Amino acid sequence: MVFFIGLCEIAGAIGLVIPATRRAAGIALILFFIAVLPANIQAARAGITLRGRPPTPLWLRVPMQVLFMAWWSTR
Repeated sequence: MVFFIGLCEIAGAIGLVIPATRRAAGIALILFFIAVLPANIQAARAGITLRGRPPTPLWLRVPMQVLFMAWWSTR
């Protein structure tokens, strides 16, 4: 699942670079951020690590995701 999520993020980043797909990629990434936010919150609260590294703290992760969503929704 982590691999699939990574592929989605990479595909979204590539889509943002291509002018013809920029709007669709931005919308898809906003929906993606909304979809994975509950899982990110759960992982941070449970202290789940990835390769021994702790998750990004919620006080940083949630505002960062909201900032990205707000930034793309106003473009």
